[in-house]
Amino acid sequence: MPIQLTSQAYCKMLLHAAKYPNCAVNGLLVAEKTKDRKKDSEPVLCVDCLPLFHGTLALAPMLEVALTLIDTWCKENNYIIAGYYQANERKKDSRPNQVAEKVAARISENFSDAAIVMIDNSRLTMSCFEPIVIIYDHHENKWKSRDVTLDSFEDWSEAQKITSALLEGRSYENLIDFDNHLDDLRNDWTNPMINKSVLDLC
Repeated sequence: MPIQLTSQAYCKMLLHAAKYPNCAVNGLLVAEKTKDRKKDSEPVLCVDCLPLFHGTLALAPMLEVALTLIDTWCKENNYIIAGYYQANERKKDSRPNQVAEKVAARISENFSDAAIVMIDNSRLTMSCFEPIVIIYDHHENKWKSRDVTLDSFEDWSEAQKITSALLEGRSYENLIDFDNHLDDLRNDWTNPMINKSVLDLC
């Protein structure tokens, strides 16, 4: 059961990577909770992304705090955590590491179609003409990559246009991840300002 990304989810992942170009970054993807998907062949639409950390991704206590808070927020807003994204520190490296697989395994305990989305830093440009993510699905106890096509997006041309506009406008400077929130609790990790910018460009 593949996942699909909305413009908002895709855009915020890339802004997170652009804000910390020399660090590894990670976060979670959320989907709307539906009673039952009509057919198993329907894609799971990831409507938003919640940026977690930059730099050190493997701090277990921080991750626990973040996951607990996000879990509560998801329940209140009728969302479910559907995936995990990460951009590695090294430009040429876009494979999931132990951290990615561990967090994704936790997510799949509650959501069997969970996916890992890896950002390919080496292809991050202002114009973002092509999708620069690699999606890994869980098959037979292994994470396997699949080809990212335009079908991996709700609307690729819109996602490309919005991401490009926000990167050029340096919106990533306003992006708040969980690290920023822990530094100052007034920082809102749901990023309402960026969500509004995305909506305004739709």
